[in-house]
Amino acid sequence: MFKTMKKIVLVLTILMSTTLFTFAQKFAYVDTEAVLNQLPEYQDAQKGIDAIAENWQSEIQQKYEEIESLYKEYQAEQVLLTEDIRQKREESIIAKENDVKKLQKQRFGYKGDLFKKKQELIKPIQDKVYEAVEELAQQKSFDFIIDKSGGASILYANPKFDQTETILKKLGVN
Repeated sequence: MFKTMKKIVLVLTILMSTTLFTFAQKFAYVDTEAVLNQLPEYQDAQKGIDAIAENWQSEIQQKYEEIESLYKEYQAEQVLLTEDIRQKREESIIAKENDVKKLQKQRFGYKGDLFKKKQELIKPIQDKVYEAVEELAQQKSFDFIIDKSGGASILYANPKFDQTETILKKLGVN
């Protein structure tokens, strides 16, 4: 009986192993940050973006310093000014400060000039890397390639594993 049980366990183990190999998917990972940092065109683009950002930051800092100077001048003269002139100077300083804040938002805000510049200079390089990843996946028959650098995002997934439509159908959405 013990030998029979052993044979059954062995047969089941072989069957399970064969089944697992049949359904096994091939995974790989890529550190896209390391890849990008090795590309000279990426380094050049990054240096260009850094230089632009530094120039814009200097421009904004200069404007804030001008406002600070105007404010100190106003404080020194405030007691000598009429109410009308005082109010106009305050409004002028506030307007200049609002303009600088607006410029800062335009340059560095969400979807601002810096974001657009990054899209213009870096996105084509990233696309080149992603195309290489997809080509590798197809050549080596990988089903999934995960990006190690950015919190384990998927760079490539074989479309045959996409279950989006199945989930939509289960939820009654077509």
